[in-house]
Amino acid sequence: MKRFWTEVTVAVDEGRWRILLDGRPVRTPARALLELPFEPLAEAVAAEWRRCGETVDPRSMPLTGLANAAIDRVAPATDLFADGLARYAASDLLCYRADSPHALMAEQAATWDPLLTWARRRFDVDFVVTAGVAPVDQPAETIDRLRHAVRSLDAFRLTGLSPLVTVGGSLVVGLAVLEEAITAEEGWAAVSLDERWQLAQWGADAEAEQALAAREADFRAGARFLSLPA
Repeated sequence: MKRFWTEVTVAVDEGRWRILLDGRPVRTPARALLELPFEPLAEAVAAEWRRCGETVDPRSMPLTGLANAAIDRVAPATDLFADGLARYAASDLLCYRADSPHALMAEQAATWDPLLTWARRRFDVDFVVTAGVAPVDQPAETIDRLRHAVRSLDAFRLTGLSPLVTVGGSLVVGLAVLEEAITAEEGWAAVSLDERWQLAQWGADAEAEQALAAREADFRAGARFLSLPA
């Protein structure tokens, strides 16, 4: 799509903030009004539209994409979407450790154990931690309580949480970033630990580094989306 507007503004209407292009409201792909629940988020989305060049590139507008998803996809089926994220409680990345080498095992323990400790205290749950990739069953109560925590979120927070969980493979890390128990940087360091270890051990791989950078961009976009109500 070619850029067709000159001015981007933000207007409030009954507690919802709209993005206006030359005075006309932006709509989502499903033709709903692009209305944001928080002014800082609306201003950040508006900034993406202001930065557009002659051609609109959706890849350079991650917050707009997440806002569209919150309105078109998540809001109409909030519980269903929440349940999809909650399923990660059964196979959280932090519960699956390497069985060698010792240096990697130690780094995983140093980075991941404090996060599991936080989740145990925050949600009154426990986790089964194993070495290797063979699946283990997590306590039913753990899964139920984490599902309840995710289901308590509104459509916009669910949308921001989604890339944290799906990109990282860890519901615990996603919730820790959401609740500001850790920073986005700490969260990304935790979920990318294994990949960064492999790159450090085996040397640079342009394709792997590019894929990791793309995942990091998605992770950080979700974290920023969550931070903007503040």
